[in-house]
Amino acid sequence: MDLSDFRREYSARGLHRADLDADPITQFAVWFAQASELGVAEPNAMCLATADPDGMPSQRAVLLKYFDASGFVFFTNYHSRKSAQIAANPKVCAIFPWITLERQIIIQGVAEKISTAESLRYFVSRPRDSQIGAWVSNQSEVITSRKFLLQKLAEIREKFSHGEIPLPSFWGGYRIVPQAIEFWQGGPARLHDRFLYQRNHSDWTLERLSP
Repeated sequence: MDLSDFRREYSARGLHRADLDADPITQFAVWFAQASELGVAEPNAMCLATADPDGMPSQRAVLLKYFDASGFVFFTNYHSRKSAQIAANPKVCAIFPWITLERQIIIQGVAEKISTAESLRYFVSRPRDSQIGAWVSNQSEVITSRKFLLQKLAEIREKFSHGEIPLPSFWGGYRIVPQAIEFWQGGPARLHDRFLYQRNHSDWTLERLSP
């Protein structure tokens, strides 16, 4: 199928340096609030890229659960493929593709495990079924059928039918400590506006990039 004519023109909304906060985390919060208010579906969904020891990249959508000056936190199974790749190479890249707003945010940084106490604080806030789901799935492992999952789900529900569900030792969070954050705004004639923040010790530099 030839998609060479499958295109749309971006608006002339534009993005200027004067529009941007000196701190990229603050700027992220501004854009995230706008994405939420304007009805972007799953605005906290980000495509996370990792790579194996041979350099083969993998991507998947994960949900950002909170962020602050320290970085961006998501949760997963520590036995998953992404976790194995992070253990071998903690450099990662995440993108928020807010296409309906003609915006993207690209984050490059290093992923590091958060503390067990921090993972527990989030785990106990999850719905009970989500807590059980963390125990059911040996993420990324080959399974015979969905029936196998449902059987295991029933077993785990029975096991934890009374009382609180404990935090699995193999489940928790990662924090992406950002080294660079790019804000991308679509523009007409493919002349998009791109601004790149790069960490410089405790400060950030900000430069405009050619589209």
